[in-house]
Formats: sequence, C-alpha cells, structure tokens
Amino acid sequence: MLRGSSLAKLDEKGRLKLPAAFRGVLEPKLGSDFFVTSLRGESVRLYPMDVWIRIEERIAHASSLNPSVMRFRNAVNYFGQSTPMDAQGRILIHPLLRERANVRGEVVVLGQQDFLEVWNRSAFEERLQSDPLTDADLGALSDLGI
Repeated sequence: MLRGSSLAKLDEKGRLKLPAAFRGVLEPKLGSDFFVTSLRGESVRLYPMDVWIRIEERIAHASSLNPSVMRFRNAVNYFGQSTPMDAQGRILIHPLLRERANVRGEVVVLGQQDFLEVWNRSAFEERLQSDPLTDADLGALSDLGI
C-alpha cells in the first residue's frame, strides 16, 4: 500500500529519484517497471506495470465506442510511456509530460494506494487551498463508511 507523501526532485534529465519510503514498498512487491502517464496533464501518475496491466484489462473489455473510454485511452496514451526504474531508483518522466505538468525541480510525491502521483509542489499546495476538503466531502466519505 502506497500512502503518505515525500518531497523529491527531478534532475536536469527529467528523472525522478523515487523516495526511499516508496521504493522500499514498490520494488520487492511490484518490481521496477512502470507506466508513467497522466489523466489531464496536471500531474504525473506512476503506475507499477502490474497495476497498469490490470487497468488495461478492464478497459479492453469496455466498448471503444464509449466516448469516456476513448477520452481515457487518448489521454493516458498521449501522456504515457513505459519506463523502467534504473539501478539508482530513478524514473524518467518524458519531456511532453514534464512540460505539461510543470514538474521540474522540487515536486511532491503522493502515495495513492496502488500508484504514485507527482505534482509540482506549489501547484499542489494551491490546489489544496483552492479546493479544500469540505463538510459535504466528509459526509460523502461517512456514507461510504470511511
């Protein structure tokens, strides 16, 4: 389970050094191959390949005539790239996605249970401030038993 957050940096080549806390969970259980993508281009999603393959299997059964399915496929494939983690624990984020998500220098890496999400730190903090957790959100979570 990937949880919590860590600050990290991208190097000049666009490689993210995976924080040790996440690497220690990922590598032994899910390996070192990733599908790096985004849904809207505002953040980067790092899916362990086993997790991504399960998503692809579910999408493969959905109709390609469904507009939502096609939008999802288009977005994840446009931004997406398979990449291995190198021996130093770095994952390359390709230039198109780096530029679109504005991830350079200091970033925040969030554990999202079965994948990691990488944000430009200041953009994420602005998002937290402009779109905070509300009482209605807490009520909806309570309805889900959380």
